[in-house]
Amino acid sequence: MTDARFSNTPLIQANGPLVQADNRQSRESQDRPQTENREITDEVRLEQYRMNLYNNSLPDLPKIPGYHVCWLTTTNPRDTVEGRQALGYQLVKPSDFPGNAFVASIKGGVWDGFVGYQEMIAAKIPEDLYQMYMRESHFDAPNREEEKLMATVNQIQQMARGYGAEVKVGDGIADIRDRLKESHFKKPHFS
Repeated sequence: MTDARFSNTPLIQANGPLVQADNRQSRESQDRPQTENREITDEVRLEQYRMNLYNNSLPDLPKIPGYHVCWLTTTNPRDTVEGRQALGYQLVKPSDFPGNAFVASIKGGVWDGFVGYQEMIAAKIPEDLYQMYMRESHFDAPNREEEKLMATVNQIQQMARGYGAEVKVGDGIADIRDRLKESHFKKPHFS
């Protein structure tokens, strides 16, 4: 049961109570005929995927000799700019990029005078310190985890041998055991 007052159909009266005139045509009958293929091809979808995946919305920062430069977010409460500064990152001023007109400094607020873009702020860190951090994050820490895993596997195998059983390991564990790892990151040197 619908209330005629809420309908978009006009009301008509013909020798009796008001009734709704349902003389509307269906949406399909009003559409013009399709003249081109509107299907999106897989190639077009792949290109859209590439654009979404690899579209850099941040401008590339000019290089500073002896430093690694990057963008830091000012909105992540778990990875703060202040926390990065405690790790050795330094905020960048336009004067750090002489001759680069595109570099804009932030006007006003906490980050006044530093290079920024939207909620991001430019930072630099000495290259040696950056290499140490990258080696720790991408080489040393994963190796320690693999060593723990190997120690656990070895312990399980020894326990099994004690009971006269054998534990076979898969290719992944064998690869970890056999691999001689070398990092492309520089070894840290402390003075």
